[in-house]
Amino acid sequence: MPVNSFEKYFMSWSPEKSELTRPVYLSLANHLEADILSGKLAPGTRLPPQRELADYLGINFTTVTRAYDLCRERSLIYGVTGRGSFVASLPGTPEKREHTIELGIVNSFDTVSRTVIGAAENVLRKGYLDQLFSYAEPAGHLHQRAAGVRWMEQLGVKTDTAHTAVFSGAQNVISAALLSLFKLGDRIATDEFTYSNLIGTARMAHIPLVPVSGDEGGMLPEKLDSLCRKEKISGVFLMPDCANPTTITLSEDRKDALAEVIRRHDLVLIEDDHGGMLRTTPGKPFFARLPERTVYICGSTRNVCSGLRVTFAAFPEPYREKLLSGLFHLNIKTSSIDAEIMTELIMSGKAEQILRGKQDLARQANRIFDRIFPEQADETKHGAFFRSLPLPPHCTDGIKVEELLAKHGVSVYHCNRFAVQKFTESPFLRLSVSSAGSDELLEQGLTITRDVISKL
Repeated sequence: MPVNSFEKYFMSWSPEKSELTRPVYLSLANHLEADILSGKLAPGTRLPPQRELADYLGINFTTVTRAYDLCRERSLIYGVTGRGSFVASLPGTPEKREHTIELGIVNSFDTVSRTVIGAAENVLRKGYLDQLFSYAEPAGHLHQRAAGVRWMEQLGVKTDTAHTAVFSGAQNVISAALLSLFKLGDRIATDEFTYSNLIGTARMAHIPLVPVSGDEGGMLPEKLDSLCRKEKISGVFLMPDCANPTTITLSEDRKDALAEVIRRHDLVLIEDDHGGMLRTTPGKPFFARLPERTVYICGSTRNVCSGLRVTFAAFPEPYREKLLSGLFHLNIKTSSIDAEIMTELIMSGKAEQILRGKQDLARQANRIFDRIFPEQADETKHGAFFRSLPLPPHCTDGIKVEELLAKHGVSVYHCNRFAVQKFTESPFLRLSVSSAGSDELLEQGLTITRDVISKL
């Protein structure tokens, strides 16, 4: 249809055609984003049908489709089947989007998670949906736990539905384990740098964390053994697969040696297997070595979709009653709808497809990191969603370093956020390669970081 026929036709939104540049879909998406974030388009505004807008502008229908899809990924608009596309009520965070490149918070390449929407739609069509709207089955419905068992089997974890539960994310498992398996004053050994929310939760629970020194291969078994001989240590927390803030992955030999120390000193092991399905080298988890004393957190599920707060945990019989009691008293149960969506993704094979797609994105992002920081190039870390970057020895004030880079438009995390105790030697940044939103923004953020650090 020629453009002229639309001269007096009302359109709820359209850009000036003369202002569109190539690639047209991206220019169209950017114009729509600008008008939404500026307030020109109010929340709830119904956007023109895609074909109608394509005819009005004299461009290809698929060009408009790609532009709308991109804006959906940016959480600027949403679609309602049979009604059309609308401006979202909370269209992102304008200041953050316009001025800050996110390299601090670790997301999980969420732009490839649209498959989750399809799974959610399938769940809503299930005939037994009404059975999920209750307090029944606090550990998760049987078929949901069975899906968890199937998923963890791929990771080398042999368990059953009686010793598997559905939690609201890895943090939920950690909190339940700390509060139910340990008592006031118990001490837990960890890496010198570890998951920051573990540090905060342990403080709230009055459970001291004791750092154990390591090397480029991770926690040193002899140091853990020495600590256990000198002090009363009740447990140990480990993130073995390229997940702790240093991105170190434990070798199988190191795992064997640590497992022997853990067994010798009768420690409770909390294993946060964040890498899991993203593991780039063959290996088996600690749970396969110490099934009688390990709480295994299947962290891979969190990488399917960051907002889908579902994690499976496996545990031995001696911990079962206490851990499930902790789950119940913390949140009664995990959302059955979230758990059902995850179950749908696993049983359909879509969850694994999502992770494989994210692996491809991770490899590309890590190649960008290696190009900008060639001295840190390491192909063994190409499955990681974040990397560590050494800082000059005097850069120990994490707040100042983060504020300096924020002034240059980049959000980063200093290692002090992850230090179990005050740490002053060999400072580093943990840089997310999965949260910038595009390869272009990632390269820009990393380049700014490199240039700022070079002047410190």
